[in-house]
Amino acid sequence: MITLLNCLSDLFFPDCCLLCNTRLLPSEEGVCLQCLHALPRTENYKEPGNQAETLLAGRFPFVRVATFCIYSSGGVLQPLIHQLKYDGKREIGTLLGRLFGRDLYGSEFIRSIDLIVPVPLHPAKEKLRGFNQAEVIARGLSETTMIPLSTGNLVRSISNPTQTRRTKTERWENVKGIFDLLDPSLYAGKHLLLVDDIITTGSTIEACAYALLKSPGVRISIATLGEVL
Repeated sequence: MITLLNCLSDLFFPDCCLLCNTRLLPSEEGVCLQCLHALPRTENYKEPGNQAETLLAGRFPFVRVATFCIYSSGGVLQPLIHQLKYDGKREIGTLLGRLFGRDLYGSEFIRSIDLIVPVPLHPAKEKLRGFNQAEVIARGLSETTMIPLSTGNLVRSISNPTQTRRTKTERWENVKGIFDLLDPSLYAGKHLLLVDDIITTGSTIEACAYALLKSPGVRISIATLGEVL
């Protein structure tokens, strides 16, 4: 009976690619293989001194920075991030996090990471959205890298306005001092992987890092799904 219901469901409500709307094969999840192949992956986890690291250099101490794909207007990643954040399709974040984790698994970049820490949303905004997109991505990363996820210690204590359409200076002023670390001893001596969806100017990442650096001996690396060039 269950098999029959599943067949009828597939017939009338087929799983389709979130990008091109073609019917997915049984082995495909969320996005078809053709669209996944079109993702503009950076593979910059293999490149110390990459562009994302250059963006953050000198602003706070970090070990490495890696981004999964290039994020551009009209590009392949943009509609996926939009559906994740604004259409409630959290499965996209999990899928892309898993794919990123598969790339990183076994690499020098990930080898010394102790914990994965997502950039937090303010509780009011998370309640409105229903989830934290950075945490969804981080869970996908955790699943494929088998590195534990840590949430609830790094918190966003101030609900700031959106960063969209702000200059670099305005972005920093908008996020300065909005994050806090509840128990610095929890991360003492740990190598953390700070995870977010997109890195644009790096202001949000920088603000998070300042909070994490309250923990003695902490080391920070960063991973984001998208990198705005």
